[in-house]
Amino acid sequence: MIKVLVTGANGQLGHCIKDIQKKYSHISFVFTDYKNLDICDEKAVSHFFQENEPFHYCINCAAYTAVDKAEEEKEKAYNINAFGPKHLALACKMYDTILIHVSTDFVFDGLSSKPYTEKDGTNPISVYGKTKLQGELLITGILKEHFIIRTSWLYSEHGNNFMKTMLRMAETRNEISVVGDQMGTPTYAKDLAKTTLKIIDSGINDYGIYHFSNCGETSWHGFAKAIFQETNIQIKVKEVKTEEYFTLAKRPAFSVLSKKKTIGLLGIKIPHWRNSLKIALRNYKTIIK
Repeated sequence: MIKVLVTGANGQLGHCIKDIQKKYSHISFVFTDYKNLDICDEKAVSHFFQENEPFHYCINCAAYTAVDKAEEEKEKAYNINAFGPKHLALACKMYDTILIHVSTDFVFDGLSSKPYTEKDGTNPISVYGKTKLQGELLITGILKEHFIIRTSWLYSEHGNNFMKTMLRMAETRNEISVVGDQMGTPTYAKDLAKTTLKIIDSGINDYGIYHFSNCGETSWHGFAKAIFQETNIQIKVKEVKTEEYFTLAKRPAFSVLSKKKTIGLLGIKIPHWRNSLKIALRNYKTIIK
């Protein structure tokens, strides 16, 4: 039996791992959130590992993801996104645990015109991106046995995300303005969950950084239009430029990720974002009934 610790289990990815855990009867999951495991507390992390060992894998889903708020709460963002992963890496090294850590496309500046590979240089332009990159660097400096998975534009039927925000806004508005000059790829958290567990299932030891998102690319405006098209919601979606829509944090103008390395490693077929959106909306409809 493989024993896996999942931190931040009440977030989107953690919830999606819970949704599919029954398909992995050979894996014993231990789900935690900040109430029973505060990854910002180094002693608490070490004690938890000591009390509950052995863990064969630790999937770190815990993250500070409020991109704009991070500009004002730098210390909190760094504690969760950088020092939390450091504490997990130290514990994983001590107790021979493989760490799977989730990072972000925001480690890039968005100046590229082609999908980012794992070898491309990083240059985050927001506090959020800087904290996530620092988390990556701290892990790689401590622990060899790690997988860092960068993903983008994560959404699901759980938690707070763009898909659910659009559906909620459509309940009270006839028109929504959405940025159309930021390009990326929406990623269904359940697809990321399956890929994460595929790493465990495969038993591979090609450690390092990997990219995962759904296939294809679009803008936030295109993503919003697709959400309403798939749900037959009649609403005007106005396309605006980034400079017309003020946010505290800067966003990459282009953050499409290349998945070639991940596909080669796992031999998987990654769904197109539009197909996964249909599934996510169907699952969300089931939940709210």
